[in-house]
Amino acid sequence: MVSRPRQSPGRIVYAGFATRHHSGGVHVMTQHVRLLRERGHEAWLWLPDPEDRTDWIADDVPMLFGATTAIGADDLLVLPETPTVHGSDPAPGARKVIFNQNHFYTFAAGAPGEDFPGWSPAPAIWVVSAESRDVLSAALPGLPVSVVPNPVDGELFAPRAADQLRVSWFPKKRPREGSLLKRLLANEPRLSGVELVELVQAPRAEVAATLGSSAVFIALGHTESFGLPVAEALASGCLVVGYDGGGGHELFEAPGAWRVPDQRPLLIRDQVSSLIEDLDALAPVRAANRRWVLDRYPFARTGAALQEAVAAAWARPGADAVAVHPAAWLDTLGPHFTTYA
Repeated sequence: MVSRPRQSPGRIVYAGFATRHHSGGVHVMTQHVRLLRERGHEAWLWLPDPEDRTDWIADDVPMLFGATTAIGADDLLVLPETPTVHGSDPAPGARKVIFNQNHFYTFAAGAPGEDFPGWSPAPAIWVVSAESRDVLSAALPGLPVSVVPNPVDGELFAPRAADQLRVSWFPKKRPREGSLLKRLLANEPRLSGVELVELVQAPRAEVAATLGSSAVFIALGHTESFGLPVAEALASGCLVVGYDGGGGHELFEAPGAWRVPDQRPLLIRDQVSSLIEDLDALAPVRAANRRWVLDRYPFARTGAALQEAVAAAWARPGADAVAVHPAAWLDTLGPHFTTYA
């Protein structure tokens, strides 16, 4: 007998944002939508405006559009952690989950009240790492927290042939330190002839190609819940040096990852230089990095955890409601929400 996925009683609607450039958080939501639909659920990505559709979201991701949408008593509404405004319930009565992809952003829209977020019924919380689970379970002990780990796409992120030695990094979360680090690396004699690549608003395919042809990836994470670029660099066969950003500490348990104390660019320079000088001997470690991360973060693990989290959410109360897209509260975050040093 062939077992078939168990159908959910209603829809699962993810409220997301269509950014001009690739957004890791929204991309993870689209992965959830696909995984849920593969398991027999009716899952959707909800954007506030049809004009928001962007070319980096695949055409096979089903979408809803509108500033508001009806949520049935059997439906499940999944909301991002930002902007969550205390006391401003986006769907009073509806069954809700906050998909918290960064615990440092939990209270970004203002100081929380005692019963945060003050919604009815109270939401469950999904997180992407054990660190986020532990932090939010301590901060919000009245809300159930489930871990739905991020998957790592080992087909897209894989080692590739390289025409020269390459070191790469994302400067987005530490732009000023990134500029300083680039000069330090460029002036280092041990890195003569090594191509230094900053990944700035690059399409996902370009990121994969760059990581796959890089020998070393420099992690410049800041206030992270997980740090997906580090995981994707490991899958690409990179050696990793840098900052774990807090929530990314579990990724630095990989055999070829070296954690550096925060804001110590000279230590990053020296560690990168040492690895480049010893690169031939480290080939087995690069291969071990890939095996390590793909063993721990496969799509199957994410799908199974997601299935359990959905089942638990469905056991919570829900009623018919008209949901307001969280874009309505974006102005609570302020202009400097994602500004870093």
